[in-house]
Amino acid sequence: MQNIDWSLIIKDLYYVGQIFGAFLIGALVGIQRERIGKAAGIRTYSLVCGGSALFTILALLSFPSDSAARIIAQIVIGIGFLGAGTILHRDDKVSGLTTAAGMWIIAAVGMAIGLGHFFMAFLVAFLIVLVLMFNEEKFIKKNL
Repeated sequence: MQNIDWSLIIKDLYYVGQIFGAFLIGALVGIQRERIGKAAGIRTYSLVCGGSALFTILALLSFPSDSAARIIAQIVIGIGFLGAGTILHRDDKVSGLTTAAGMWIIAAVGMAIGLGHFFMAFLVAFLIVLVLMFNEEKFIKKNL
């Protein structure tokens, strides 16, 4: 019979918990977006946040610190590319900027979770929801 190394299993459970937490936080932010009818909602935000956490954890576990930093930096570039695809310019209107910014910052939240900065991640996610709840069109109509 083979001995089971429980310390490795506990470590893996910790990393899975981090990734699960990232998916959950992304989904919570995505709920707010979906509630107001935006195309990028629960699935998009949870996948971006969870994916960022996973890439961060894998980079830290698999590579020396200088290589890990380069891989983690590529998350920002990849999300920038994804966000650029959400920005549309029609006539004199630009749409999708808030979605692009939301995906960018939720990726940063996922990276924070992957790095173990849980309090920062939860606080920033709370601030994201607050900012996204502020609808400037309704505010302007109500106060003018």
